[in-house]
Amino acid sequence: MNEQIVARHWVALAAPKVAPAVATSTVLILGRIWNANGAEHSTGNGALMVVLAAGAAAAGGFAAAGRGGGDGVLAGTAFATSGSLALAGVAGYADGWSLPILLWAVATVVAYGLAARYWRADRRDTLAYERQTTVHRADHAHVERVEALRAGAQIEVARSGAVYAEQLATALITRAAQPGFDPGTLIRAGLPELPKPTEH
Repeated sequence: MNEQIVARHWVALAAPKVAPAVATSTVLILGRIWNANGAEHSTGNGALMVVLAAGAAAAGGFAAAGRGGGDGVLAGTAFATSGSLALAGVAGYADGWSLPILLWAVATVVAYGLAARYWRADRRDTLAYERQTTVHRADHAHVERVEALRAGAQIEVARSGAVYAEQLATALITRAAQPGFDPGTLIRAGLPELPKPTEH
């Protein structure tokens, strides 16, 4: 059984681990760019971000409370959007760096906390799949070994029958070459039967 070995690039391995920090940092940077372009102490811009963040949070609440336990992916996306809008609004409205940095740190910690749950679940699913694959391969290898033993036994039976037939033919030829051989006597006495191949 040949297993395909796939070496994942270190970027592919590291990308999920840095994604929460990159996402919150991007929102903070965009908020500060917005701040530098006139959003600082702008009541209208602040109110807009409050309404958008509240709307996204409400959408997340409705998605989470939906029928049958709700849609977790949709609810998570809505809540993440709400948090991003709130962070961007504070970063755009505030006149200093202390409050935006504080909110950025809190948002990053929360994002890593939520991501850790999904990483654990993904790791559990991966381990369960690997265990199931290993058991399947072991069962398959056992069946292959049994079939190989059975085929080997059949070959040995056929080979022993061929050897017996060859020895009997050699004995008959040798006996026929001797003086005084009467084939009629041998026919009347009957030849020994060759072993029949076993059926499986």
